[in-house]
Amino acid sequence: MKKSLYETDEAIVDGIRNDDNRALAHLYKLYFPMISHFILNNNGTEDEAKDIYQEGVIVFYEKIRDNSLELTCQIKTYLYSVCRRLWLKKLAEKGRYMVKVEDSDNFLGLEEDIPRHEENERQFNVMADALSQLGEPCRSLLEDYYFRTQNMQDITEKFGYTNTDTAKNQKYKCLQRLKKIFFAAYKPEV
Repeated sequence: MKKSLYETDEAIVDGIRNDDNRALAHLYKLYFPMISHFILNNNGTEDEAKDIYQEGVIVFYEKIRDNSLELTCQIKTYLYSVCRRLWLKKLAEKGRYMVKVEDSDNFLGLEEDIPRHEENERQFNVMADALSQLGEPCRSLLEDYYFRTQNMQDITEKFGYTNTDTAKNQKYKCLQRLKKIFFAAYKPEV
């Protein structure tokens, strides 16, 4: 598999500063699934996710281009924070979510979110590692259920279980094993 020219955050930032459209194109693809997942799970549509992500990338792009952003976290964390604020603001405007969202175009409040998002990212990485250690068929079963949102009937048929109760029981056992691996590796930062 060919490696991307933009494997690091620094390379993406440098590419944007040097007017390389490939850096921006790579960024558009890189974190959209994460933002889409967040928005779809919070009363949004795929089109709304695309709009919010584009707005977030534009905010990032403009701040990089005019050198007004000193990035103190990963791009992923920054974009998540920006897109989250944009989405919460949009939900508040629609009356779907009652929250006080700052009316700010400069997103200076992001610094408050960064430690929480960095901790979330650390948890996510530990969970991804735990999932990779889990082994089959547990890993595929949990991925099918939680990430691909397949129903228990489909999982029963795919894995050859006798009925959905057996599949649910197996999912529970796999989840317990995953939790055990996760909590053996994860130590909250104090």
